[in-house]
Formats: sequence, structure tokens, C-alpha cells
Amino acid sequence: MTRKIIITVLAALIIAGAAVAFSIYRMFTTPVSVCADYRIYITPADTQESVLAKILEADSTASTRALKYLLQRREYNNHIHTGCYTIHTDATPSQVAGILTGGIQTPVKLTINSTRTVGQMARAISAQVMIDSAQIASRLNSTSLLDSLGYTPATVFCMIIPNTYEVYWNISADALISRLVKERDRFWTDQRKARAAEIELTEQQVITLASIVEEETSKSDEMPVVAGLYMNRLKKRMPLQADPTVIFALGGERPKRVLKKHLEVDSPYNTYKYAGLPPAPIRFVSTRAIDAVLNYRSHNYLYMCAKEDFSGYHNFTSSLTQHNANAARYQRALRNAGIR
Repeated sequence: MTRKIIITVLAALIIAGAAVAFSIYRMFTTPVSVCADYRIYITPADTQESVLAKILEADSTASTRALKYLLQRREYNNHIHTGCYTIHTDATPSQVAGILTGGIQTPVKLTINSTRTVGQMARAISAQVMIDSAQIASRLNSTSLLDSLGYTPATVFCMIIPNTYEVYWNISADALISRLVKERDRFWTDQRKARAAEIELTEQQVITLASIVEEETSKSDEMPVVAGLYMNRLKKRMPLQADPTVIFALGGERPKRVLKKHLEVDSPYNTYKYAGLPPAPIRFVSTRAIDAVLNYRSHNYLYMCAKEDFSGYHNFTSSLTQHNANAARYQRALRNAGIR
């Protein structure tokens, strides 16, 4: 073989090697995705292949060859971390592999709204995190757990303050409960505690009254007025006569309308039979309802009736005669609308 041939072969090998090296370099430096950031959610049932499939499902143009190699080298199948992970635009295979194998999660927003029951609360939370709703319900109904936290199944409505919290998607049920208790304590600032003492209500009583207010009206601007009405009744030692407490006392399916027969139910929650606040809240309550009680509107109203325009607002009065006239007007509107 002549020197010229040898040089030609060596040059070809060098070029081929360089091409291979460049190809490998490109494979490991080409971003997994070049579209907008997206998230994938990894569960205990996932495997390396299903995780890669989730990436491709989120971005069908994703380049996963190098990522697959790196995950195999790091034995990812043997220690998959659950949670929510963000795949950032232009992240290299090495960076994505580091996030997945290191369990570097992205926190999620957990929005807790006011609900009527523990079951509804459990389902609402479960829909946003990895915990099964049955696990959450079990904790919220656990007498021993609640007792250790200073609550009972009846006062559990006081334990959770609806708000938006940042948590990890794979948070455990116990860690979540602990977090919510801390958030509840954080909500009750010295200012709110001082205001509760000023209006001569305990924190539980504030939430109990707020739960009635929230059932009576969905209008934020009307809540302080409704709260003031019930505060007037409490001060005069008048029965609250709040229909929502009767509905709660009945249990089971909610009647469309509270009838005279319903008012006879014998329960400490029946505020037609028993004066004062019921023994505990009748639902989870929003912060707006709690603050509406703490900052209730001062007025002389003692009676309220839904407005006949079905706007969701109420007519208020201090006169029983006027209240009866308001109620008759509302009943007439119901009949005219064919509502029974």
C-alpha cells in the first residue's frame, strides 16, 4: 500500500470518526424539547418507558434517544421518583435526566375552595394532587388523629382554611394535613384573634357563624350585612332561625325548600328550636365569610328574605311586619315562576 493510499485511508477514518463524534455530540446536546415548557406527572405505576411516553405525549417532536440512554445508565427504572416535573425549553438530555433521577420536582398550586362536606373536600383536593380521596377522607374522619390536633369530626370544618397553597404533587396525606393545620394557625393572626375577642366570639364560633353566612348568601358584599343580622340576634338572645342549620340537622339529601315540618327536627343544630350558635360549623368556610363575621356591618336588621327578583340578594328589615310583607312578595314570585 503506497503512502498516498495510507494517507487517504487515514484521512477517511478521521473524517468518519469526526462525523460519528459530532453525531454523538449533537445527540447529547440537542434539547429534548424546543416547544414551550410543559409538565409531566409521574406515579408509582410508572416505568422508564412510560415516563418517556409521557414526554412524547406532551411533545410529539421531543428527542428522547439520548435521554433514554442516560436514564438506563443511571438505572432509572430502579428508583423512579413520583411527582410533577417540568421539562424546560432547550433543556439537554443530561439536564432532564438529572431532574428525573434527582427527583427535582416542580411545586403545584393546590386551590382549596369552601365545600359543604368532608367528602367533597377530599375529592376536590385529590383532583389536584396524587393522594387518593379516600386517604384524605380517612384522615379528616379519624377521631384519634383529629383529637391529637385539637379537633373532632364535628369541628374539623375549623381545621382547613380554603386558599391556594404551593405543595408537591406527591405530598402524603399526613404531610398535607400537617401543612393545612399550620396554614390554619398562620391565618389566625394576632389581629384576627384580637378582633374575635372584641366581638366576644371564640375562633370556633366565628367560623360557625361564618358557615351560616356562607350558606345564606354567595354575595361577598352582602356577607357582612348577613353577619351583622345574626350578631344582632345573638345579642338580643333571639333564636337565629337560620334555614341552613335546619338543612344540616336533617342530614342526607338536602330539601329544595325548608318547610314547617322540617323545623321540628330535634337537633342542637336546629336554630329554630335552640337559641344561640349551633355547636360547630355546618361546612368548610371561605376566608371572605370569616372576615365578614369579624368585620360585620353594624345595623338594626333582624330579618332577611330572598329578593323576589331572584338576584341572590336579600331584603333586610328590623320590622317583623315588613319581613312578612317581603316574604309574601317572594312567595308570590316563586308561584309566578312556577317554582314550588
